[in-house]
Parts: sequence; structure tokens; C-alpha cells
Amino acid sequence: MAKCPLSRRNLTEMGFSPASLGLCSLALFFVTTMAAQPLKPIDVPFQKNYVPTWAGDHIKYYNGGNEVQLYLDKYTGTGFQSRGSYLFGHFSMQMKLVPGDSAGTVTAFYLSSQNAEHDEIDFEFLGNRSGQPYILQTNVFTGGKGDREQRIYLWFDPTRDYHYYSVLWNLFIIVFFVDDIPIRVFKNCKDLGVRFPFNQPMKIYSSLWNADDWATRGGVDKTDWSKAPFVAAYRSFHIDGCEASAEASFCATQGRRWWDRREYQDLDGIQYRRLRWVRLKYTIYNYCSDRSRYPAVPPECRRDRDI
Repeated sequence: MAKCPLSRRNLTEMGFSPASLGLCSLALFFVTTMAAQPLKPIDVPFQKNYVPTWAGDHIKYYNGGNEVQLYLDKYTGTGFQSRGSYLFGHFSMQMKLVPGDSAGTVTAFYLSSQNAEHDEIDFEFLGNRSGQPYILQTNVFTGGKGDREQRIYLWFDPTRDYHYYSVLWNLFIIVFFVDDIPIRVFKNCKDLGVRFPFNQPMKIYSSLWNADDWATRGGVDKTDWSKAPFVAAYRSFHIDGCEASAEASFCATQGRRWWDRREYQDLDGIQYRRLRWVRLKYTIYNYCSDRSRYPAVPPECRRDRDI
């Protein structure tokens, strides 16, 4: 019998009662089906929804375009973007990050509108010296204002296998998922005077680039170009969004898609327990707790404290 990839202890920490953990298959059923996402994303080839943004010669295609690899060397990195722009939806891709000594590199997966007061939803994977854990930084920009960083260590080696990284975005909440585990929520706090992304369509982007002035230990560890090229791999390019022109402020199908339903307007109880597990075990920085940067607690963090 194959070994269960999730231990009894980890499942308990994520909110499952001992009585529910008798069989690994039963536990995995709950883990994979309780998330507020479709059970099986529909994957399509890279070229259907994405195009290179820059340095296209540093992107290589495999398996008929179902898998791609991004390359970074001392001359350039590279990136790609979605063909369309979207107002709300569920967006994900599987990624396998740069292995070995990746200090100074950043692999990013994000959504962004393109204007002065832009909205943005960021995953940024910060490289490391060999043997040190990868740091995943998330950020949310609304109306051009960011500085809402949270950082976590991942509970697995993201360079050994592919893992899903996903964003669920609707009018009520933005949720960051890693393998269906919510690692961060950003709620609509318009009632607290905080802007929320709701009327600026965003494209989806990913890039691999050199940021050794800040990415690893605040810029202390520089990129070792003798280890180049650095390679990040991608597959399972899933988009289920409300497509709109970049200038639109509303989408025709808005309010009639699965992510608009009541059950996706907040996390459920099990998801909140799993989010707390991430907060307690793996969070290493949260701007909401940084009094040196924010002597007064940012308004949206007051609601975040309820998590």
C-alpha cells in the first residue's frame, strides 16, 4: 500500500479530529474536497491562453506545449502573460521552482492591471542558498497601494515536484492557495475605507528574474552566476475567469459564475483551521504585526485578526 503523504499529526494540526483520521484515503478525501475550489481544474496548453512577455528565447516548450521552462542567465530572465484580461475568477498553475543554489532569483506568479493606480495579486518565490527553505511572499495592491507583504516557509521542497499555486478572486475575498491549502485571505474591507480590486481587469503574469539586491536575506546573498542557467518549470495552466477588455469596469457574466456563489464568499471552518495552521507553523512575516512600519494597525488587518 502506498504511504499516505499526509501524516496523522499534520492532518490534526490542520483541523481534523482524531475520529476522522482512521483511514488515509478518507482523510485525503476531506483534504481534497473541502477546499472552496472546483474539484479538478481544466488544464489547457500554454499557447491557448499565454504568450511570452519578454526574452521569448529563454522559454522552452515540452510535451506539445503542455509544459514550459523559464531560464535565467547573466544576460536576462524571461516571463509570460495571459492573452486576456479578467475580472474575478480562479487562476492556477503548477510550478516546480529553481533547484539548488537559487539565491538572488525570484520566480513570480501574479495578476495585475496596467495603470497608475493598479491592482495586483502576487505570489513571489524568493530564492535561497542550498539547504535553506524557500520563502513564499504574497502581496496585494489596491489602487496602486501595496506594502502588504506576508511571508511563509513552505512545508515541502518546491523544487522536487510540481505543486499547485492558485488565486480565488471575487467581489468578497481574495484567497491564495498552495495545493488547496489557503495560506492567505484578503477580504473586501470597503466599509473600513480600504480599496478592493473590483473594477480593473487584470492579466496573469509569471516571470523568472534576478533580484539579488533584495530577494535573499535582504540582498546579502548575491546570485552565483556559475550556477546558471536557473530553471523554473510550469504546467497545468488553468484559467476560469470572467474575461473582459482591459478598459472594462464590469464583466457580462459577473455574478453568474461558480466563484460568485455564497459558499465561495468566505472560507469554511476547515479552511480557517488550515489557514491558522499555516499562520502558526510557517508564517515568518506579516505586515499586520510590524509596528515599526505601521505604528497604527492597517484597517484591513483588524478584520484579519479574526482569522
